[in-house]
Amino acid sequence: MEAKPIESVQVFGRKKTAVAVAHCKAGRGLIKVNGQPIELIQPEILRYKVFEPMLILGRDKFANVDIRVRVRGGGYSSQMYAIRQAISKSLVAYYQKYVDEATKNQLKKALLEYDRSLLVADPRRMEPKKFGGVGARSRYQKSYR
Repeated sequence: MEAKPIESVQVFGRKKTAVAVAHCKAGRGLIKVNGQPIELIQPEILRYKVFEPMLILGRDKFANVDIRVRVRGGGYSSQMYAIRQAISKSLVAYYQKYVDEATKNQLKKALLEYDRSLLVADPRRMEPKKFGGVGARSRYQKSYR
């Protein structure tokens, strides 16, 4: 008896130093972040940011897949943005690999139309601090007397 291979894709989302890895496989609509349901994600204010892919595409697109997300690094906001990007990218990758190209293109178009950062990572990083000032660019105040 030959075992049927599990249909799954693994995709990452990034924002600043936060990295979220989403593992998307055939299932029944479960979405978990670090082992807990997406509905219980903290902080509550940023919870809607994570729900955006579901609200844009509709729950029916997520009904036949399970997504498990692991997130590390960064702060609260960065992690939320990394999670939403990982979820969006994983669904698009799953539809490309196991469903069909036309549906994938519809999903991609809808997500890009709403917010490009749902599929494309933001390359901006913090600039390192230099001597002679408080931050990367600002200098200490100059006194003449």
